[in-house]
Amino acid sequence: MNTLEIVVWAVMLGGLLTIGTMAVVDVVVSKSFTAWRNLVFMGVTGFSCVLLSGLPEDLFPGLPLVPVLILKASLGPLSGAMVLTYLGQWLGVSVEDRLVHHTIVLGSVMLVCAAVGITVLCTLFADTQSDEILLLAASVNALSVLLATLTAARAAQLGDKLARTMVVGCLFLAISMAGLYTHQLDHGNGNLSTWIVTSMATVLFYLVMVSLGISRNREIRRLEHLAGLSQGMDPATGLPRGSLLLSKVDDAFWRSARLNTTCTVICLHLRNLYALSEEAGHGVEQQILASMAARIRRAVGFRCVVGLYHPRCFVVVLSAAKANKSGMSLGERLCILMSQPLQVLGQQEGMHIFTPQFSSGTVTVTAASAIPVQVIDEAEQQALASEREQRGGPDTANSPPAMR
Repeated sequence: MNTLEIVVWAVMLGGLLTIGTMAVVDVVVSKSFTAWRNLVFMGVTGFSCVLLSGLPEDLFPGLPLVPVLILKASLGPLSGAMVLTYLGQWLGVSVEDRLVHHTIVLGSVMLVCAAVGITVLCTLFADTQSDEILLLAASVNALSVLLATLTAARAAQLGDKLARTMVVGCLFLAISMAGLYTHQLDHGNGNLSTWIVTSMATVLFYLVMVSLGISRNREIRRLEHLAGLSQGMDPATGLPRGSLLLSKVDDAFWRSARLNTTCTVICLHLRNLYALSEEAGHGVEQQILASMAARIRRAVGFRCVVGLYHPRCFVVVLSAAKANKSGMSLGERLCILMSQPLQVLGQQEGMHIFTPQFSSGTVTVTAASAIPVQVIDEAEQQALASEREQRGGPDTANSPPAMR
């Protein structure tokens, strides 16, 4: 292997390692089984490509012939089986198309059996039939790439937008495999342009696969988050509501009583939540609630219970770690902090200034047997009473039409 060829394959290896760090970061961030599966897939297929480049044999001339040939010939079909299985799970197309489902299942089994058979042939005939074995492995690998391309194309036809990019990735894979196996079979006698195109196609395939894997994992995490919201989390703020909020408040009461201390509940009532509905359009309330939730979290931290009792009433529970005096001062400070103006985006893409108007009520409990809904109701009534004192009468002007 001449110097230019070594440089080309070394650059390819560096590109694969660089892109592989993206998959490692995804594993660290998401800590999900899907991310680990993507990393294993990238590792196996990447190792197969590096072996087929011949770089390890040139850098380490003493490598044994039979094990290296086994890895070169068998990792290709195994990678093809992983590609099919990965595509079936990642795209979900096998659920919608029985033909593709059978293609994936039978194709994966066939490729694994072919890898086992090639391993046996390498063990028996590595010294005399190495080129023929590699040619057989190339044929099997070409079939796996074809099946993967057809699967991705079928998924794109069924409406999966990411599958369109996967088809392009499969084409890069086809160019990569053709160039790498040709390089092995002609014993490195190809020209420089062929090596460059092959290495570029390999790197581009891995870039596409890692990018798509990260995008799909983010989509799965978003769907899991939305599924969790339906079980008691408010979709606009991410705060607990309903029975989930009541259970968290009850837990805070229990912890405080166990430590023989009190627990303070603060209700913050946003009386003008719907003031911009006619001017900015319906839906602007979601932006306001999200901003208010962020302000509360920033003010009280993550150790306190924060929830949404209803769209105009935020609940803050100070557990046993907080003193009673801090409850009242924090309620006043929260009203001041959350009353700062903010900008919201209307339906017509126009910016509007919204100035929240808050009132607060505070209730302190000392027993674990306190009923959360009653305590919250009492704190809310105090907030409403404070609001009436500020406004000089009941608040109806800013209620939504359905509540008037």
